[in-house]
Amino acid sequence: MTITIKAPLDMHLHLRDAEMLKVVAPLSAQTFSNAIIMPNLVPPVTTIEALKEYKQRIMSAIGNEKFEPLMTLFFRNDYTYDFLKEAKKYISAIKLYPSGATTNSEGGVTSMDIESLRETFEAMSELEIPLCVHGETNGFVMDREAEFGSVYEQFASNFPKLKIIMEHITTKNSVDLLEKYDNLYATITLQHLFITLDDVAGGMLKPHLFCKPIAKRYEDREALLKVALSGHPKVMFGSDSAPHPTHKKECCGCAAGVFTAPIALQALAGLFEKNNVLENLQSFVSNNAQKIYSFKPLEKNIVLEKTPFKVPNSYGDVVPMFAGEELAWSIKF
Repeated sequence: MTITIKAPLDMHLHLRDAEMLKVVAPLSAQTFSNAIIMPNLVPPVTTIEALKEYKQRIMSAIGNEKFEPLMTLFFRNDYTYDFLKEAKKYISAIKLYPSGATTNSEGGVTSMDIESLRETFEAMSELEIPLCVHGETNGFVMDREAEFGSVYEQFASNFPKLKIIMEHITTKNSVDLLEKYDNLYATITLQHLFITLDDVAGGMLKPHLFCKPIAKRYEDREALLKVALSGHPKVMFGSDSAPHPTHKKECCGCAAGVFTAPIALQALAGLFEKNNVLENLQSFVSNNAQKIYSFKPLEKNIVLEKTPFKVPNSYGDVVPMFAGEELAWSIKF
């Protein structure tokens, strides 16, 4: 049994930089045609020059693979209209991080006051530049995304022409928001379709499943599964694959991030087949994103076949989700 995915897309991907980039970039480039690349490097990508240089490093790292990175800028509320007009030639979106919410986000936004963001948001609306948002407050860890819901509502209602992507949603609250505002969309990760907080910390702590936003409750996972498996047109796959070397995961002060890029399509095929909706996988991992972002991806077909695939214990010094386990589907190279 096989299934062919046309132009698989990862709409939220961390490739890091330097040596880590050389390890992980080829793994995504092998099985995806395009990916939205996160800008939270050190220092963050905030200039056109830095963006061009980062894209060139990515292209060098992937070698001859057929893959196009879709670049983003790290949000700043002092971007001018003229700067954004020029930047639009090189970017697919701008990513907003609340300061300190996740890895390398210390230079993010400190206030979600609408007036302080208005000029940039209005320019983005006019130029049709999508806004990607890491939607968490600094409150209690299990409530951070739900608390951010009111911020999403303010953004969506005040800037109805601004296309807003709620990144890596993890709660039923966020799923419900999709139906309230025409300009709200969402990415969903692999890990949040599979795990709850019980899987991370219900028994012995599993550091390689620790990420932000943290996995939530069973009812939240069920809400995510419902919209993803149905092929809901406002949701799309974004792995949020976030590699860290083993010594930064298996330690005191464990880094947040789950590495899923090289095993995502195989795991998703198994999940969709298990729920008897394999025909909806194409929409979740490609078609919806093309419509939401209004772009044409590179032409690339990936064939998945129903043969066992044993997930490696590591890729370089990075441990993937399902390390050492056997998945029912594999990629036919």
